[in-house]
Amino acid sequence: MKIAVILNRDGGTLKTTDLDAFSELIEGEFKLHGHEAEVARVAGSEIVAAIEAAAKRTDIDVLLVGGGDGTVSTAAASLMGKPVALGILPAGTMNLFARTLQIPQALPQAVAALADGILVDVDIATVNGEPFVHQFAVGMHARMVRLRERLDYGSRFGKMFATTRAILTTLRSMPKIEIEIDMDGERRRLKTPALAISNNLYGEWHLPYADDPRGGELGIYICTTRRVGAVAKLTLDILFGNWRNNPSLAVHRATRVVVDYHGRHRHHRAVRDGELSDAREQSEIVLHPRALKVLAPREASYLTQAERGEAAA
Repeated sequence: MKIAVILNRDGGTLKTTDLDAFSELIEGEFKLHGHEAEVARVAGSEIVAAIEAAAKRTDIDVLLVGGGDGTVSTAAASLMGKPVALGILPAGTMNLFARTLQIPQALPQAVAALADGILVDVDIATVNGEPFVHQFAVGMHARMVRLRERLDYGSRFGKMFATTRAILTTLRSMPKIEIEIDMDGERRRLKTPALAISNNLYGEWHLPYADDPRGGELGIYICTTRRVGAVAKLTLDILFGNWRNNPSLAVHRATRVVVDYHGRHRHHRAVRDGELSDAREQSEIVLHPRALKVLAPREASYLTQAERGEAAA
């Protein structure tokens, strides 16, 4: 296979990585498995253009991106429905979609696993036609991200500290959104401080990410209270994967969700894969089964035994 590698040199752990040595590691590991890897290192301001240009190439089999969840989401959106596969080198703070694909979080181990990996078709979702691989949310999450982006942080730990401050501020001034939601034809009207919809249902007892990237369904999570203590506990339960046992969270499954918003329009009141966006008067969220090709570790637990035996080439 031929692999185009794009490293966001300003992203997460790559900012403090010896990129000369890391590039040599990537090229050497893939060559060891019979593949050709060409590595490009780009600034964060140039990452979108570099990804979009690479996604149009017809001479590559895999676009391997190194960066955080935003970089991964950009690449996935560019590759949805295309024959070129997405590969991920997790270099962000959370690396949630990489965790779903069971890619090792340490970069050298990730390179080794992907060099011996196989191509797999997984699910991707869209909101009003815009792809996302992890989550679309309105309410508290969007307010938290907006507040966090106002704070000055220059490192991974700085971002985590800013996130904590933003969560505490959001809890003190909780939003209330009024919506009508249609889940595969089941329609209801409600008020909630937070609504999230994920590309496949979250797993339990870990950070909020899906265990099966080919589960074929959206996860819908609706906070049912505005009591500060209860919402704070729910926030912790979601972070630690105990959300299923929390009485303040209603969980549903569907393949298509339509959300109509009522009340005042608020700029940047939605967040898609961690990035702020405008919520239109209506959001249509659709799951697209196996519409994204990815490079996955051969031993990932969601793969069948037959798939594990396939060659990556």
